[in-house]
Amino acid sequence: MARNRYDAIDRKILLEIQEDGRISMVELAEKVGLSVSPCLRRLRKLEESGVIRKYVALLDPAHLRLGVNVFVTVSLTQHDEPSLRRFETAVQQSPEIVDCYAMVGNQDYMMRIVVRDPAAYQRLLSDVLMKLPGVANIKSSFTLHEVKNSTKLPVHDAE
Repeated sequence: MARNRYDAIDRKILLEIQEDGRISMVELAEKVGLSVSPCLRRLRKLEESGVIRKYVALLDPAHLRLGVNVFVTVSLTQHDEPSLRRFETAVQQSPEIVDCYAMVGNQDYMMRIVVRDPAAYQRLLSDVLMKLPGVANIKSSFTLHEVKNSTKLPVHDAE
């Protein structure tokens, strides 16, 4: 597999835009030590290569009264390709499931679900999760409090 190479300036750009995706080009160029035009060219190249997938706004769940995070592991009854596709397609339809990963090990999937309160999770569990295609087993763990939540990738390790 070919590895992407990012020099120190590319990594600085990536670090800065992870901190503030709405940073002005003038400020970004200043922070990474370039003039505006070369900085813009590098940023566009990073976007076109796909290393920058998109720009988003991070919302505060507390302001939206979405204070409950639930980590859920799911085991499926079947592991053939059509069954996995049906499950993954159904997961995409539920906005409360904010993260979902296929796993290696005892469980097939790990999800993070964000809801208002435990009662909302109970409704989601019975109305949605237990009705997902091929579900054999669901285990839920409620968080006590957030220790770290970051969207920043460790780009200093990117080569």
